[in-house]
Amino acid sequence: FSTESIIFYEDRNFQGRHHECMSDCADLHPYFNRCNSIRVESGCFMVYERPHYLGHQYFLRRGEYSDNQRMIGINDCIRSCRMIPTVSLILLVLYERPDMGGQMQEVSDDCPNVQDRFRLSDINSCSVPNNRGRAYYLRPGEYRRYSDWGGASPKIGSLRRITDFS
Repeated sequence: FSTESIIFYEDRNFQGRHHECMSDCADLHPYFNRCNSIRVESGCFMVYERPHYLGHQYFLRRGEYSDNQRMIGINDCIRSCRMIPTVSLILLVLYERPDMGGQMQEVSDDCPNVQDRFRLSDINSCSVPNNRGRAYYLRPGEYRRYSDWGGASPKIGSLRRITDFS
């Protein structure tokens, strides 16, 4: 049994004020003003540049990130994080139109080229049922428009499951 844990530090090299999370946190701003290094003790997390899981997002697995900007290209503005549950099978249902309309395709493996595999010109909504360029981490739930998952456009080039939890 292991508990997922991530520690955010205000300064590089794990110095200064810090805050530890063991679950999702929609607003980290009360705990620190800036974040320049991160230590993922166990598990995997998605960190976001804005509160409530908005803005650019970055996938972090177990390890030490002593200088966020140099090591993973994130600035010092980390405002929310989500723990990524460890599951072995992810099912993603893609829809051609908003509100789960139009052609539907199910995905349970990596997909290097969505257009070649499914012949979908756009993906405007999706669902991650009953499972725990730019990437989007999709948690279980329904996304009625591409903007619901933070997308700027319905054009999607590839899909990849998160399966490495070491």
